[in-house]
Amino acid sequence: MEDIHLKWVAIAGDEPFDYSFLDERFYQAYQAERRMGYMLTAFAGLIVFVACLGLVGLTMFASRQRQKEIGIRKVHGAGTSTIVAMLSKDFLQLVLIGALLAFPIARWLMSQWLESFAYRTDIPVVTYLLAGGIVVAVAWLAIGYEAIKAARANPIESLRSE
Repeated sequence: MEDIHLKWVAIAGDEPFDYSFLDERFYQAYQAERRMGYMLTAFAGLIVFVACLGLVGLTMFASRQRQKEIGIRKVHGAGTSTIVAMLSKDFLQLVLIGALLAFPIARWLMSQWLESFAYRTDIPVVTYLLAGGIVVAVAWLAIGYEAIKAARANPIESLRSE
């Protein structure tokens, strides 16, 4: 740096020798995007948590509403997997429809955001499929526990009042 400073003084004379490194400039230029990424990740996690709480609540409500139906199915020989599939099917269909509606919106928003960069990339379809798979897996985990609990309940308890 000293040699460069001496050359600068020889060429530019009285102009101040002000320098910075390119990696520091890149870090400063993208610091706002990095902060926004952290904030969006935190909010997305919070949104997924609240959505999972909603799914658990809806599953509990549906299993209580269909308690007698579940009891009758169990008396007639339905297995736990059949009852879990019956309770999970409706909610997973809603999650898939929501994901299919969200994908084009996410693609458009991401393309708008990426337009502000000099170098941009296209988001492959595999990314959306992976995100959809993760959403379905998280939704099934949220639904699955309560559905399994309802499927393993004693059918006599639900049918006793009849």
